[in-house]
Order: sequence, then C-alpha cells, then structure tokens
Amino acid sequence: MASTPARLTIGTRGSDLALAQTNIVAALLRAAHPDLAAPDAIAIAVIRTTGDQVQDRPLAEIGGKGLFTKEIEEALIGRRIDLAVHSMKDLETHLPDGLAIAAVLEREDPRDVLLAGAATTIAGLPAGAVVGTASLRRAAQILAARPDLEVVPFRGNVNTRIAKLERGEVDATVLALAGLRRLGMTGYEDRAIAITEMLPAVAQGAIGLECRADDAATRATLAPLDHAPTAQAVTAERALLAALDGSCRTPIAALATVAGETLSLEALIALPDGSAVHRDRREGRSDDAEAVGAAAGAALRAAGGPGFFDPAD
Repeated sequence: MASTPARLTIGTRGSDLALAQTNIVAALLRAAHPDLAAPDAIAIAVIRTTGDQVQDRPLAEIGGKGLFTKEIEEALIGRRIDLAVHSMKDLETHLPDGLAIAAVLEREDPRDVLLAGAATTIAGLPAGAVVGTASLRRAAQILAARPDLEVVPFRGNVNTRIAKLERGEVDATVLALAGLRRLGMTGYEDRAIAITEMLPAVAQGAIGLECRADDAATRATLAPLDHAPTAQAVTAERALLAALDGSCRTPIAALATVAGETLSLEALIALPDGSAVHRDRREGRSDDAEAVGAAAGAALRAAGGPGFFDPAD
C-alpha cells in the first residue's frame, strides 16, 4: 500500500471560489490523514489560467472552458504540483495523457440561482428584461422559456457579476448555488431555479481532484475523499458530453442522480437562441454510468439531426 506523502502541493486558480474549494479539500485531507495535519504539510500553489486573464470575450471565442485548466494541468505534468482542485464543470471531457481524476467530492446543490431584484423566477422577469450570462446553456434555456428577454454576455467571478448587477448593467443574472454556498453567501435558496426550468451544466456543483495517473501515493491519499454516488453521476454526465462532442459553443445541460443501484439521467441540447430544445430522460444501473451517459448522448445527437451542432453563422 502506498504511504501518505509527507508534503502535498495543491494547484488551483486564484479566484475566491477556487481558493474556497481548495481549502475545503485541504481540510478533508487533514481530517483523513493525521500525517498531513502539520501546518507545512499542505501547500497551495495559485496558478493563473488563460481563462482568468481574458475577461472581455466569451469563452467560445478564446478556446473554451479548457482555458481554466490548461496551465494547472501543465503544472501537474511538469511535477510542480501534486494534485489539482477543479470545478468538474470546467474540465474538458478528455484529460491530457498521464492525468486522471482520483476523487470527486460529494456534490453540492447543482441548481442555478436567479438574481433579479424582486423577481425570483424567469417567468417573473419584466418583459424585455436584460439578463447577463456568459453561459450558452443558461442563455438557451432562458430564451426557450422567455424569447422576449434580451441576453447579453456577462463574465467575471461571482463578486464581479453581483457588483455589475447592483450597478444596473443588467436586470438579472444567473449564478450557481454551489458556488455561492462555498463562498459563505447564504440565503439564496429561495431564488434557486427549479431543475424543470433550468437544467444545470454537466458536473455542476462537483469538485474533482486530478493528479498524475502513475502517482500511486497521491491517488491512495485522495481515495478516502471520493464520493461514489457523485462520481457515478458525474461519469454519466461527462460520458454524455463526450458522446455529443460538447464544448462551450454548444448549449448542453445534464443532471444525473443516484439512488442505490439506479442512476437517473436527464439531459438536453438546444440551439443558442432557444428556438429548439431536445430532451432525453433515462435510467440505468449506477455501476454502468458511462454507458448510460453515452446512450443519452447518442439519442440526443440523433434527435438534433444533421447540422444541429454546426457553429452559427
């Protein structure tokens, strides 16, 4: 059995949310391994990613969500860090050679939250309201429900987007409840959007721990932090995304839940303007999560038909 490393260096983005998530991981590691309880046993390396540096353009224009992980994964491959903490929704479906997800923490509430003054639902927004979001998934579902609304690009971390909303730059925005909770920002549950109205992003609310595939000691150290039902759900959702060859240019949403040996998966694809939405719901064995997700992805691809995933002109 591999022994616990005497020291671990964790790589992370430098946003408040990324650091909050990294501190959660560090606390769990210390609780699981007394050898890591010493103050200098765990170090945190902040790595600035391309996605953090470029804030004035949509992700789809600059290369997609992998820009939030590229430099961190390069540090892993270069052995400058031992593990990386990621929001699983930021990870590309195919990891670089030599890297692996060693553990997935228990998922937080995956729902989105609508911040919009007095309005607490999409249906309750005033006619013609301006909604700021950088997510094609959110934009497509908002426009499918309310084509009268105007959706505009809106990037930045949680606090930046809230500040822009308070300055009146938009009438509403949508944030992940999981991120708000991890930042200690409570009281937003009554503004959570029902799953039936807004299906989350693939792996939303889940934290993944990535390390080198051949690093047996680190993998063994991370193993106690893995939450099997969350890992199964995320596996199904990411398999769906892989089957669709999804990216930040394609509105895709999915949520899997696990109850005992049964995995339930709901997913959708949409055109960016919300004019067409295709849904798939299915169940399977939780230990067959990858196959369930792949089948759902194949069904949605067939439902969309030729040209559905072609870039808009």
